[in-house]
Amino acid sequence: MIPFIAMFVSLLLFRALGFAGWEYTNDWVISLRLAVAVMFLITASAHWGKRRADLIAMVPPGIPNAALVVTVTGVLEIAGAILILIPATTAFASSGLALMLLAMFPANVYAAKHRLPLDGKPATPIGPRTLMQIVFLAAVIMAGWLPPQG
Repeated sequence: MIPFIAMFVSLLLFRALGFAGWEYTNDWVISLRLAVAVMFLITASAHWGKRRADLIAMVPPGIPNAALVVTVTGVLEIAGAILILIPATTAFASSGLALMLLAMFPANVYAAKHRLPLDGKPATPIGPRTLMQIVFLAAVIMAGWLPPQG
């Protein structure tokens, strides 16, 4: 839920900064790209530190070397967060992040089904998690494929 809130709040913050005079963020698409980057940097931060063991436990048992998978996805989230902000790589990053969200969704289903905790709190139930995933996918695709409006 924290990544969802962070993306939403940062989108509003970037838009407010645009309205206040920061010309760069006076554009919904640019603000959305920045908000998506914030969201992925926050999710990537969970791949190391105290939440790492919880993320490793979320990887379904059929996938080998769960620790490596968690590390690689964290690195890809950081790379995607950076690349979505660079106009020449925005569409590429958007596509990669969207595919990664789809590929990682089974881990969220597994965590919800098995009621695995994340940071001591129960996993988000599958219904709300699916809705958040749809919002994340839509945001990533719009951020990467819509042209700036400003």
